[in-house]
Amino acid sequence: MKVLVYGLARSGVAAASALEARGDEVVSVDGELGNESDLGLLLGVDLVVKNPGVPGDRPLVVEARRRGIPVWSEVELGWRLLAPRPFIGVTGTKGKTTTSELVGEIFRAAGREVVVAGNVGRPLSAVDASEDAWIVCELSSFQLEDVHELALEVAVLLNLEPDHLDRHGTFEQYRAAKLRIFERARHRIVPRGLGLEGIEFSADDPLPAEPRLPGRHNRANAAAATAAARAAAIPDEAIGEGLRDFRGVPHRLELVRERDGVRWINDSIATNTLAARAGVDAFDAPVRLILGGRAKGEDYNAFARGLPARVAEVYLVGEASDELAAALEAAGRSFERAETIEHAVESAANAASPGDVVLLSPACASYDQFANFERRGEEFRRLVSKLP
Repeated sequence: MKVLVYGLARSGVAAASALEARGDEVVSVDGELGNESDLGLLLGVDLVVKNPGVPGDRPLVVEARRRGIPVWSEVELGWRLLAPRPFIGVTGTKGKTTTSELVGEIFRAAGREVVVAGNVGRPLSAVDASEDAWIVCELSSFQLEDVHELALEVAVLLNLEPDHLDRHGTFEQYRAAKLRIFERARHRIVPRGLGLEGIEFSADDPLPAEPRLPGRHNRANAAAATAAARAAAIPDEAIGEGLRDFRGVPHRLELVRERDGVRWINDSIATNTLAARAGVDAFDAPVRLILGGRAKGEDYNAFARGLPARVAEVYLVGEASDELAAALEAAGRSFERAETIEHAVESAANAASPGDVVLLSPACASYDQFANFERRGEEFRRLVSKLP
């Protein structure tokens, strides 16, 4: 086939490589190539594979659909390349990476071959696995927008709160994208209380073992992973071993350093208010909170009003500083405009007392100052490690 791959970030590059490896002709489109506006590139194209970072309203994508050219997400391509291997898909507003990696840990404890891929980490179309392997795939709303035949053995929805409204426009559209994970799924794992059909879970469920990660939200993640593993016929003994052994993922409540009785925590993956609040709630100690980045269309007022009294200070960075400052002022909360992660770390280091937690949990995307949340977290780590 002749395939147009739109967007050459990590998953787009993987998709192009996979297509070329099987003999397809690939046309690459990307903003850095300067060819996004060239509709003539669609001539003779049989398929468009879209990087999840490319919005569906881009002219080239709209024109492809008008011409009847199928538009796939990179996940759709990866699933078709790997079928009929069994898949577990994990989505939700927060906790996707942690839960996906936890499911992988449980499968390894059970002696099952497993590959964890998807939204964070290895793109699905770059996976090389034996025919006996299970694939655990973290799925974002962007990736689920353009699936067509994706069929999961187990589909997990962790939670559902407003997010990415700058892309989806409304919560209803965001919700609809997330719920596409259940199309053609054999087993559906759903949060108790959302009124969705499936196997329900909650943070209060009895578990084969207690997870070692802090916070009620991580217990909910563990309950979801347990339900998914049981649906895949993993015994409770292996589930318990996985829960006990799993140490978490980088950039999610990651202890970077303890210095003079102050814990420095990297939670850069918390790119929305729900995840940031879960990060704050994980600690029963005074918290110095670093917030900010690029706004994603959320209303910060409820978040600011709901911050507990143990949040001793807030340091604002990045583009969203004005929005966050207005919400914090309205809530009567103190804050400091640090502008950059470097200045926030410096201010927090000067003000923190033994027993405090300095928490980078930004509630925003990273794209104003960093290529992705990983780079933001790495910069935080670097700065904290340099403190004398």
